[in-house]
Amino acid sequence: MRIGLLTEGGYPYATGEARLWCDRLVRGLPQHEFELYALSRSAEQEERGRVPLPSHVTRVRTAPLWAPADDGRSYRRRERRRFAAAFTELVRGICGADPVRFADGLYGLAALASEQGGLYAALRSETAVRAVESACRAPEASREVQRAQVADLLEFVDELERMLRPLSLDWYEELSEVDVCHAAAGGVAALPGLLAKRFFGVPLLVTEYGVQLRAHYLAQSARDERPAVRALLAAFHTRLAGEIYAQADLLTPGNAHARRWQERCGASRERLRTVYPGMEADRFAAVGEDPACGDPHTLVWVGRVDPAKDLIALLHAFAEVRRAEPRARLRIFATSVGTGPGGAGPGAGPGGGHHEVGHGYLADCRSLAAQLFPDEAADAHAVGENPVTFEEIGGPDVPSPAHAYGSGRVVVLSSVIEGFPITLAEAMFCGRATVSTDVGAVVEVIGGTGLVVPPRNPRALAEACVTLLRDPERAQRLGSAARARALELFTVEQNVAAFQDAYLRLLAHGPARPDGAGVPFEQPPEARVPGHWATPTWAAPHSGSVPPSAPSEGRAAGPASDPAAGPASAPVSGQVDAPAGGAAAGPQADVTGAPDPGRAAVPGPGSAPDAGPAGHGAGRAADRAPHADQVSHPDPAPYADRVMVPAARAARAAGSEASA
Repeated sequence: MRIGLLTEGGYPYATGEARLWCDRLVRGLPQHEFELYALSRSAEQEERGRVPLPSHVTRVRTAPLWAPADDGRSYRRRERRRFAAAFTELVRGICGADPVRFADGLYGLAALASEQGGLYAALRSETAVRAVESACRAPEASREVQRAQVADLLEFVDELERMLRPLSLDWYEELSEVDVCHAAAGGVAALPGLLAKRFFGVPLLVTEYGVQLRAHYLAQSARDERPAVRALLAAFHTRLAGEIYAQADLLTPGNAHARRWQERCGASRERLRTVYPGMEADRFAAVGEDPACGDPHTLVWVGRVDPAKDLIALLHAFAEVRRAEPRARLRIFATSVGTGPGGAGPGAGPGGGHHEVGHGYLADCRSLAAQLFPDEAADAHAVGENPVTFEEIGGPDVPSPAHAYGSGRVVVLSSVIEGFPITLAEAMFCGRATVSTDVGAVVEVIGGTGLVVPPRNPRALAEACVTLLRDPERAQRLGSAARARALELFTVEQNVAAFQDAYLRLLAHGPARPDGAGVPFEQPPEARVPGHWATPTWAAPHSGSVPPSAPSEGRAAGPASDPAAGPASAPVSGQVDAPAGGAAAGPQADVTGAPDPGRAAVPGPGSAPDAGPAGHGAGRAADRAPHADQVSHPDPAPYADRVMVPAARAARAAGSEASA
């Protein structure tokens, strides 16, 4: 099977979970061929290079979303009119919340780009700006959009050109050759797959561990943008998400939280299937198998230092913990410095804001810790130690996340925004009890294996931590249950198996291709094999309930009724066309007396579903000759004689003499 994998800012570039789950998926399915189509987000991302790819990745295509894409093309008058009409439909659908007009405009621009080779100049033209202005002034537009000024229009057109850049790529034409198109994220990353589904009928699978629409809302809230631009961009992403959810053959959210977002945006419940992300459990086996590992008085926090993680509330909560338990310590392990609020799950969208935001937040947290917990010392001449430490994973003391989780007995999560909490799942693999805030998919991930408190409530967070610090046996029980749950739900094996099943499901039940290739698996492979593929070679032809001299009802028998099938087609090799000829005619359809369940699965080209027994037999006789031509051997009889044992060959000869 050939799978086209679409990514944005992830595999094969990124080094975080967005890259890891794709890499695990590709390496976990070596029997399939993968083609990668990656959109990069920055020059730094491309400079870091790509990760090593396995040999069954047969094609890699990349394109930047950050670099200028001026192709120097200019449209003639006729093409300019086509562009103006399609772009007007697109922006009217954005401003007027009309998904039909949005879709018509999107596919119209894609068809124009396919013919002309690019949309860069047209999307940045005065025609585009005037179309956006006209749509913003329309009566159905929202109040924020109607207040858009010239600067707002220019900024939105600039952003729109970048987001619509995949329309100018020829990827979806190459994707027409794959069996399944898998978008590893929604939004812009799924655009080539959406076009391949529209123009070539390629089945589309969309996976969202962090909903792109939600990530966009969070990113926009952290940016200092004009209200009109924010409203226009939000409307575009909403219309795009709705179109992707409406057209995708299968949606695989990473948790129920993401699933609710997709349902609210119009996704059909019948096409939704939750697939949890897979993580390598072996990395945490040493910690998980050692119940005595870790200081029983230490609380551990692991994650990205970001305002959405609410470390300020955690520090205030630990101040109360410290008053109740003087021996308690808090170790904060930073995996990275965040750039603003965003989804926490694999595949989540980029956070907004600037890089300085995360470093400034880290400095604020250090300052607050120094104020809340002055260095403690036995006397005035000794040097004290702060009970709160800020550390980084990768040093000599803590070389891996497993060592960080293993340094304490309770892991804390204080976030106010979460997608899929990766740190909680990793703590569960390490057999650690958890105290976390009720946000995102936290409750779904931990089940009943941890304590959950409301967000932005330091007192409740402190009480839960004190409860587990004072009851180490309960913490041990919760940690053991958490590890068992993680091994059942969040391993790489379950993730790969789920996507393998999804690929086969889409390939088997996918729609017919517009190019006339037909539905995959419509013609069963056994229809091309001479002889009956399910009948044992030792079975005698007359062992069934029908004697050899009497052909079964609804089935033509003998060389006279089937001249194209050859002399060996009557009792055995004549069943070659049974899977492709239509529904089975009861137990008598098989000369051995055993019904064949594979025959009723897929109707053949010449079958008549509503016909009775007589009509069914006539249709089978008429369709037998074309299928007999598909047999690879020119003479079926010698081939059948070679594969049959001597006893069966003698029984077959006796049956032929009896019928004669």
